[in-house]
Amino acid sequence: MAQNEEPAPDDIRVLDPRSLRGLAHPLRMRLLGALREYGPATASQLADRLGESSGATSYHLRQLAAHGFVEDDPERGKGRERWWKSAHRGTRLSTDKFLAHPDPAVRGATNTVLHEVATQHTQEMSTWLGTLYGWPEEWRSAWDISDFHMRLTPELARELRDKVHELIESYREKEVDRDTEGSAPYRVHLHAFPREED
Repeated sequence: MAQNEEPAPDDIRVLDPRSLRGLAHPLRMRLLGALREYGPATASQLADRLGESSGATSYHLRQLAAHGFVEDDPERGKGRERWWKSAHRGTRLSTDKFLAHPDPAVRGATNTVLHEVATQHTQEMSTWLGTLYGWPEEWRSAWDISDFHMRLTPELARELRDKVHELIESYREKEVDRDTEGSAPYRVHLHAFPREED
């Protein structure tokens, strides 16, 4: 979930207060993430993948659709079977606007979304560490877990963040097809924040 203020590409959903509140639920965020990562699916398939009931996934998919995050996939639906797909490649949240929003419901929704993203990142990293030795050497030498300490101003911190985003986005032009031998989905998490002196 990107946070910078550059104009968003057409396939990135920029959240407003209403859509933010519509997304701010852990299961909705997981459903949207699964559709973006694995492609179109039915409520039952998503329930199996996420360990939820199909009633819950069906309800929350309809809520996501009401806020424009997901839509029907008419190419796949047959009969009563309803297939869903993500309406956008990604989501952008302008945290500086929403963390200081006058409406406490918007601030609470922002908090929910941010904490759920952090939880998902932690789960993904834990899964990687737990399965690390099952991956080929080529992949075991192509991952990273690093942290860097420096003293910056807010302006320099934004510049650094934006340059890192720009570099990561430049690799979209180099993405390989799903059936490319030896390829795998590759996740990059970026966590950057100031700390107190003590």
